[in-house]
Amino acid sequence: MAAPMIELADVTHRYGAQVALDGVGLTVRSGEFVALVGGSGSGKTTLLKTINGLVRPDDGRIAVDGEDVAAVAPHLLRRRIGYVFQEVGLFPHLTVAENIGVTPKLLGWGPPRIAARVRTLLDLVALPGDVADRPPSALSGGQRQRVGVARALAAEPGVMLMDEPFGALDPLTRDQLGADYLALHRQLGLTTVMVTHDIAEAVLLADRLVVMRQGRILADGPPADLLAAASDPAVRALLEAPRRQADRLRERLGG
Repeated sequence: MAAPMIELADVTHRYGAQVALDGVGLTVRSGEFVALVGGSGSGKTTLLKTINGLVRPDDGRIAVDGEDVAAVAPHLLRRRIGYVFQEVGLFPHLTVAENIGVTPKLLGWGPPRIAARVRTLLDLVALPGDVADRPPSALSGGQRQRVGVARALAAEPGVMLMDEPFGALDPLTRDQLGADYLALHRQLGLTTVMVTHDIAEAVLLADRLVVMRQGRILADGPPADLLAAASDPAVRALLEAPRRQADRLRERLGG
């Protein structure tokens, strides 16, 4: 069994009187793809942000690759962890190549090494090399999201955190980009934790689903195992949603 890459032990966080995380314990092993699912306000994004120090928990311990994240300067921690989110957040005044090279430049990489890394990453995320000199505004939404993935991979992180990374894309682009990212995850041996509201997407991409509600983990395991063993009606309803949608689609399409 692979070694733990991410460990959360009894992690609690509050926003004022609101409890966002309530004694959460979670272990993600090296090479796993874990999807955090649940309703709005269940604590998914807060949990994700505790891993790279964007949120500091009130209680508990978080370790990445065996190192307590509280002992690492936040900016150094984030350079070791890729982070992709729905809004992409590319710098509009920089070219695609300059966006991808931001973190390597901060790490002191020389221009030739950065340029080589940009070429490699554009190929990995299935973008033509000639986009390197374009501004983000010249790209489609799907292309910008691919650049966001490339930028997150630029400094060769072992861990990728993804917060609704494909949510703003049209269904076809979303499906293709999800499949392409899964191939990258496997090819590069990444450890990925993804937040998504799309249960079908979670089932198709992730090795494990972590179902959250009111800051707690209700269920954790491979999708098929969770559905077979789900005793909580809310967990079962959530996991059965893709099947119900597929049945309705077949009815509507006459299949």
